[in-house]
Amino acid sequence: MSTFVLFDWLIVAAYFAAVLAVGFWAARQAGRSTSQFFLSGRSMPWWLLGVSMVATTFSTDTPNLVADITRTGSVAGNWMWWAFLLTGMLTVFVYARLWRRSGVLTDLEFYELRYSGRPAAFLRGFRAVYLGVFFNVMVMATVTLAAIKIGGAIFGLPPLTTVVVASSVTVIFSTAGGFRAVVLTDFLLFIVAMTGSIAAAVVAVGHPDVGGLDGLFANPAVRERMALLPDFGDTATLVPLFLVPLAVQWWASWYPGAEPGGGGYVAQRMLAARTEGHAIGATLFFNVAHYALRPWPWILVALASIAVFPDLESLQKAFPAIEPAAVRHDLAYPAMLTFLPVGWLGLVVGSLAAAYMSTVSTHLNWGSSYVTHDFYRRFIRPAASERELVRVGRLSTLLLMVLSAFLALRLENALQAFQILLQIGAGTGLLFILRWFWWRINAWSEIVAMAVSFGVALWFYVGPGRDAALADWQRLVLGVAITTAAWLTTSFVTRPTDETRLRSFVRLTRPGGPGWAAVARRAAADGEPLESETGKPWAVPTGILAMLLGCAAVYSALFGTGAWIYGRTGLALGLTAAAIGAGGALVRVWRRLAEI
Repeated sequence: MSTFVLFDWLIVAAYFAAVLAVGFWAARQAGRSTSQFFLSGRSMPWWLLGVSMVATTFSTDTPNLVADITRTGSVAGNWMWWAFLLTGMLTVFVYARLWRRSGVLTDLEFYELRYSGRPAAFLRGFRAVYLGVFFNVMVMATVTLAAIKIGGAIFGLPPLTTVVVASSVTVIFSTAGGFRAVVLTDFLLFIVAMTGSIAAAVVAVGHPDVGGLDGLFANPAVRERMALLPDFGDTATLVPLFLVPLAVQWWASWYPGAEPGGGGYVAQRMLAARTEGHAIGATLFFNVAHYALRPWPWILVALASIAVFPDLESLQKAFPAIEPAAVRHDLAYPAMLTFLPVGWLGLVVGSLAAAYMSTVSTHLNWGSSYVTHDFYRRFIRPAASERELVRVGRLSTLLLMVLSAFLALRLENALQAFQILLQIGAGTGLLFILRWFWWRINAWSEIVAMAVSFGVALWFYVGPGRDAALADWQRLVLGVAITTAAWLTTSFVTRPTDETRLRSFVRLTRPGGPGWAAVARRAAADGEPLESETGKPWAVPTGILAMLLGCAAVYSALFGTGAWIYGRTGLALGLTAAAIGAGGALVRVWRRLAEI
C-alpha cells in the first residue's frame, strides 16, 4: 500500500487553493442579492449548468455505493439507480421548459404559484424545513460518511478529524461565493474527479492480485458478478433489482437528484439557465454523462476489489484502525485507492475531495435557498433587505454543514441511507409528475402524500414494521400503494385550488393537455379563454417520444461500453450502432419539439 508524500500533499493543496480562490472571487457579486447568491442572476449557459449537475452527483458516496451494490450482488444490482434515467429524461423533454417558464427562485415557490390559501403557504414553509434541512442533511451526511471511510482507509484519520477537515474548506467557499462559486468550481472539480476515477480504475485493474482485465474476468468470484442484467429465471433477484426499479421506483419515488417532474438542485439549475433551450440542454447533458460516461470506472474498481479483498474479514484485517461497525462493503472502494503510486494517490484523493466539495456545496446552497427564501423571507421577515437575506443564506449554509457532520458520525454505510431515502419518498413521485397536468391535485394532496410516505417509512424502519419479514423492495411497493391511494383520495374529497390561481398558472407555464380541459371550459364560459398552446399540438406526447429515444441511446451507450470492456465485440458493435441510431432519431424529434 502507498503512503502520502509531499508531492501528493501539494496536489491536494492546489485543489483546495483553487476552489477557495474561486469562492472569494465570486463573493462580491454573490452578496448583491438572493437572485445572485442562489441563481447567479439566471444567466448561466447550458454546458456549465450541465457539468455542474454531473459534478454534484459525482460525490464521494456514489463510488462507495456502486462498490457496495456490486460486491453484495452483481453489476446488475446498479439497476436500482440506473432506472432513474427514465425520470431524468422525462425531466429533460417535458418538465425543463415548464420550470423555466415558471420564473420562480426555488422549486418550493411553485407551491404558491400552483396552489392557493393557507394549505399552500403551509406546504411551502414546511417543505422548506423538511427538504432543506432534514432531507438535505441526510444526503450530505451520506457523502460525508464516504469521506470518513476514505480518510480512515488512506490516512488512518479518526472520523471527527475527517469531518472537520472535509467540511471546513467546503463551507468557506460555499458561504462566500454562493451559486456562482458552486457552478464555476464544479467545472474544475468535474474534470479532476473524472480523471481521478479513471486513474483509480487503471491502477485497480493492474493490481498484481487482479492481473489486468484478463485476470479480472477469469476470477470465478468476479465472473459471478459481471452480468449487466439479472438472471430472468431467478425471481428473487429479478424483482428487486430490475422489475421494481423499472416498473415502479423511477416514477413513484422521490429521491434527491432524480425527482419525478424535476426538483431540488436540478430545478435550481434549470431556473438559473438563460433560456428554456439552455435548461433542456443542461439536463440532457447531465443525464447522458451521469448514466453513460461515469459508471464504468467505478464498476471496474468494485470488481477488482473482489479479487483483492474478497470479504469483510479481509477488509477489517487490512484496516484494523477502522471501527468494525464501519467496515462494510462500501469500504472496498477507498481501500483500493491505497494501492495508487505516488502522485497518482494525490491526484485521486484530490479528485475525491473535489467530488465531495462539489456535492456538498450544491446541497448547502440549495438547502440554504429553501431556508432563506421559502421560510425566512416568506414567513419570518417578508420585508427583509437583500443583504439581510444573503446573510441569512450564509448562516444557514454553515448550520446545515454542522448538522450533516453530526449525522454522518452515526451512519454505517451508503446503501443503508439510500434505501431509507427511497422509502421516505415512496408514493410521492406520481403526484409530482401529474401536478403540472391535472387541475384536481391541490395542496392537501401533497400534504397527505408527504405525511403518509414519511409515516410508512417510520413504521418500517423505526416502528413495529421493522421486524416484519419483508424485503426492501416489498416495503417500497407497499409504501407506494398506501401513499398513492391516500393522496388520490384526498384530491377528490378536498376543495380544489382557487380557480383564479389555476388559470394564472396555466397562462404562465402553458402545460396543456386534457387534465386542464375543465379549467379551460370554465374560463371560456366566463369570457376569459386560456389561449396557451393555441394552434399548436400538445408537446407532451412528442416529449415522451424524445424521452424514450434518449433512454435507448444512453442505455445502449452504457451497456455498449461494458461489452467493449468485457471483450464481447459483436454485442459491443450492435449496442454502439443502437446508441448512434437512437441518438440520431432523438435529434430529429428534439427539433420537432422545439417548434411546439
